[in-house]
Amino acid sequence: MPRLPTKLALACATGSTLLAGCVSGPAPSNPMSAVYAPGQVAWNGSQQPQGDWIKTAPVARGAPTCEWAVPRELDTYRRVAPASFLDRTAPLGPGDRVEVTVLGDEGRLSGTYVIESDGSLALRGLAPIAAAGSTTAALTLTLRNQLVTADMVRPLRNAVRVALIENAGVSVSVGGAVFQPGAVRAGERNPESRIGLKEGAVSGDDNVTRTIAGALRAAGGVRPDADVQRIYLIRGRAYAEFDLSGFIHGWTSRDVALASGDRLIVPSRKCFDPDLVRPTPLTAPGIRVFMSNLTRSANNNAGAAIGEKTTSLPYGTRLLQGLVAANCVGGSFMQSDRRAVLISRNPMNGQSIVIERDIEKLVRGANRDALNPFLMPGDAIACYDSRWTNLREAVGLVTDAVNTATPAILLDNAL
Repeated sequence: MPRLPTKLALACATGSTLLAGCVSGPAPSNPMSAVYAPGQVAWNGSQQPQGDWIKTAPVARGAPTCEWAVPRELDTYRRVAPASFLDRTAPLGPGDRVEVTVLGDEGRLSGTYVIESDGSLALRGLAPIAAAGSTTAALTLTLRNQLVTADMVRPLRNAVRVALIENAGVSVSVGGAVFQPGAVRAGERNPESRIGLKEGAVSGDDNVTRTIAGALRAAGGVRPDADVQRIYLIRGRAYAEFDLSGFIHGWTSRDVALASGDRLIVPSRKCFDPDLVRPTPLTAPGIRVFMSNLTRSANNNAGAAIGEKTTSLPYGTRLLQGLVAANCVGGSFMQSDRRAVLISRNPMNGQSIVIERDIEKLVRGANRDALNPFLMPGDAIACYDSRWTNLREAVGLVTDAVNTATPAILLDNAL
């Protein structure tokens, strides 16, 4: 029996199989507990959580909230009034630079000193004294008393002067509803912004990022479920509660200078606040998103023009805008049936969720806002080929198979 029909049948069977594969795969399956942000629902909206899951934070203290409870660990600390921590002058800490001037001294004791990592300050020839946690006024009095006791200066009121040159960054701990909880450095400066290194002798410093807001941004910013009306600062064995919602809504809020060893706790409201999904003094200015836009399997995204700047997006960007950045939107009609998936993670419980969208329907549908979720830090976007692209690939493979069979056909006829 001639081999020609067999080869053609094989090629046609292969083509039929490939053509049958030019359809969408099954929709992603997710547990309800993985849903976190608005728009993370099935296309028909059947998985929308019920109740107060999406709710803007109240603008008045004492107004109803989704959920609120004082963290249990605060039971072991003493509550104090916020005024106890509201001194705008930050307490001295390790790494701070101070200038010490001793009356009548000719450079033996006077000079610029850095507070040691253990919080001590040691003048030349003197025993170290505790400086961390003190103010410059308290440190001045302590140094004066030490020098007077050692008969090194006369008991004059202005015998010793301590002036702050620079507040260094401090190590603090941030926990709760932030994107990157843990130990952070608040107020850390780069060499170009160091005080007193280029200007010469200076006195005084205001490190505007060595504050609660600066520490929260260093911890990745507050999450959309954070309760910014009740942020707890723990210092030593005492804690105070602060309302920083003014930084979100545009009215006055008093930021608090931090000291080394402070702790911050940001409670979760257990619901999503859209007002917290934009750049503010308490939230991240931008996010990094992983992107993949490949027409064929490849080992890089260069052909899709996805680079470092493309994947860095402003906080508050939605899926459709991210798809435009990934070059998944637009092009010829043959590409208009593309689909995209968003891979995200619920930060409250760590569960992953995968949302699939038809890109063209998302562009043209009037209900896009309900199906166009916010992008969160670390999310991933992947774009899939359209059915027409798959059809073209299948036809190409069938043609290649037929062309491969041709030499055997001619050889059979020659025999």
